[in-house]
Amino acid sequence: MLLEKKRLLITGVLTPQSIAFAAAESCLDLGAEIVLTNFGRGVSLTEKVAKRLPQEVDVLEMDVNVPEQIDAVRDELASRWGAIDGFLHAIAFAPTDALGGNFLNTPWESVATAVQTSAFSLKELAVGMLPLMQERGGSIVSLDFDAAVAWPIYDWMGVSKAGLESVTRYLARDLGPKGIRVNTVSAGPIKTIAGKGIPGFEQITDRWAQRAPLGWDVHDPTPVGRTVAFLLSDLSDGITGEIIHVDGGFHAMGTELERPE
Repeated sequence: MLLEKKRLLITGVLTPQSIAFAAAESCLDLGAEIVLTNFGRGVSLTEKVAKRLPQEVDVLEMDVNVPEQIDAVRDELASRWGAIDGFLHAIAFAPTDALGGNFLNTPWESVATAVQTSAFSLKELAVGMLPLMQERGGSIVSLDFDAAVAWPIYDWMGVSKAGLESVTRYLARDLGPKGIRVNTVSAGPIKTIAGKGIPGFEQITDRWAQRAPLGWDVHDPTPVGRTVAFLLSDLSDGITGEIIHVDGGFHAMGTELERPE
């Protein structure tokens, strides 16, 4: 049991199609104890979805943009477990005017919301959970969408993901001496609620499976969830500051060229 005796915090479980759900399922199958979080109306949705997991798990309320809620979750986990072995940061949000080809017209207020929720919150959550991890180390994993290029319609969320990748490297630098690994998983597109909420999302998904050498199923988050579980395990004890691509190999392929007549 790869994650036996591991105690993990999993954020972002909203539907059975979410990557966080696949990660939670994999972690439970591999022996971990987990607690889920969401906030506001999302808590009741997560509680309903959690019933589909192989074991009963608790759901705590936590908005990562509210430091007091991070502190409350930390205190609850300290009381319950004493320490945790890691967490999954599966949190991202951008207002609609920050997506869909509106890059040049997006106001700062919307950009700030996207960056705070999707990138800065990883640092906030890491600092908040640090008292529960600093004695014996552990693993922090987040979810990325490769920010090395400018994607159609992704706009300021792409900038936010670039920030997330950079935050990953700086956290790896600062938390490594405490035995804490920090990595992000760059997943291929999955038709989650978040993905469907991006205007023109099909521009990214439609040809992904054709170009990825292993193929890609936009309805199956399982490969990404399994990679998250691996990174939360001790088998990844020499890996930190990395962007791990789980996208069928799409990221490694060059630009398609028109064939001459």
